[in-house]
Amino acid sequence: MRAVLRVVNRVLIGFVGLVLLVLGGSVLAVGLGAPAPSWWIHDDRHDVLLSDAERTRWREDTWWWPTVIAVLVVLMLLALWWLTANLRRRRLAEVLVDTGDGEGALLRGRALESVLANEAAGQEGVQRAHVHLTGRRSTPQTRVRLLLAPHVNPGTALNDLTDQALAHARNSAGLASLPAEVRLKGVKHGAERVS
Repeated sequence: MRAVLRVVNRVLIGFVGLVLLVLGGSVLAVGLGAPAPSWWIHDDRHDVLLSDAERTRWREDTWWWPTVIAVLVVLMLLALWWLTANLRRRRLAEVLVDTGDGEGALLRGRALESVLANEAAGQEGVQRAHVHLTGRRSTPQTRVRLLLAPHVNPGTALNDLTDQALAHARNSAGLASLPAEVRLKGVKHGAERVS
């Protein structure tokens, strides 16, 4: 589902960017004296966006302009929210470690990810491990992907990860909890001919 949302988001960003590029380029070209395209709403570069007749057409309706302005403000806020959601960091840069003396220390997120991944990859039957920290620096969360050998029981691998790597990380960082989303995938081997 997350991959589908990522693809939809990229297609939508590309479409909006293309529309803005075409419109902006057209405005620039017409403003610099190029002939207006056939679909253009004005005849030449001296036309205004709203003529006096268009601007004063709805003057008697007191609801019209406040509604137009409110809709434009809502669209702008949605666009800003979408922009900040796309620019927001997905990876946790640092984790706040409780040192026990009322102060705290900062641990680089990449360092904790690396240690977790190395310890998880050292488990029996785990061929590869990827760890990604998310959340807030005082309450981090983890996303773990394990590539398992064909003979490994997924339940055993999950228990080993929880009891060893995640428990060690939680205890060493002094965290009350370290929630984890774990995805397990088995290695696929091709068929071999036995003679």
